[in-house]
Amino acid sequence: MNYNKKLFQLSLLFFSVLCYSQSDKKEALHGNFTYLLKAKLNTQTPDYIHEEFFSLHIGENRAFFASSQSLKKDTVMANSLVSAKNTDGSITISLKNGTSVPKTKFPYTIIQSNEKVQYFQPVGMAVLTYKENIIENWKLIDETKVINTISCKKATVAYKGRNWIAWYAAEIPLPYGPYKFSGLPGLIIKIADDKNEYDFELVKSVPTSELEGKSINIKKTRYMEAVETTQPKFQKALKANNENIAAVLASSGTTILDGQEKINQRQKELDLNRKYLNPIELE
Repeated sequence: MNYNKKLFQLSLLFFSVLCYSQSDKKEALHGNFTYLLKAKLNTQTPDYIHEEFFSLHIGENRAFFASSQSLKKDTVMANSLVSAKNTDGSITISLKNGTSVPKTKFPYTIIQSNEKVQYFQPVGMAVLTYKENIIENWKLIDETKVINTISCKKATVAYKGRNWIAWYAAEIPLPYGPYKFSGLPGLIIKIADDKNEYDFELVKSVPTSELEGKSINIKKTRYMEAVETTQPKFQKALKANNENIAAVLASSGTTILDGQEKINQRQKELDLNRKYLNPIELE
């Protein structure tokens, strides 16, 4: 059981539930797409390919991208949290017996619009966010390819230390795609780096006729009232938090059931694995 991630997310979710009131109107859903990511996340095990599904929910003027497992995890934990206030004022958090929490390696949410891309991720007891410009240096290539019965056109871009090849569908005039990739004259159907270490491919789409009357169902605690920062400062905060999650929880007055020992052991494993990480952004 992944105690470190599970327990950290529990404390974050509880804090968010206490501090946030959902007051804005629901956003109509105009597109619902599912991508499969195949990624080599660790240089120590180059033959292992991690697979995870992602959801791209498109609204009127923006799109939301997040791990499907991460979204399921939100729902499971929201329905299964049990909290108790101790006599000393601290809070003890646990899950209902028998609860199985979906696992994800990607807790972030990315919101794309025509003007910017905004990244959100829980760090400690808050959600941090930073903004970036949309990618504008795409090179459109006069080459076509059929992917999953969809006629696609080719585009390439150098982005954050990797060279990417994208295939987009001009017949689907939505300028969005997986991760931070947007700005093409059509929905991105497939995009991979030239080393095939990261590969996103569209595997499912919900027909437009089935979207009528539906709203984007992503918890607003994932992106509302986030603390704005820069990407370098975000990376520093994330590194500091990951180096001692147990201390962060303790400083907030949160007690986790089932074990300081297991948390410490998981911390050691994370410290070792971090040396061999192969992130999607290399610079």
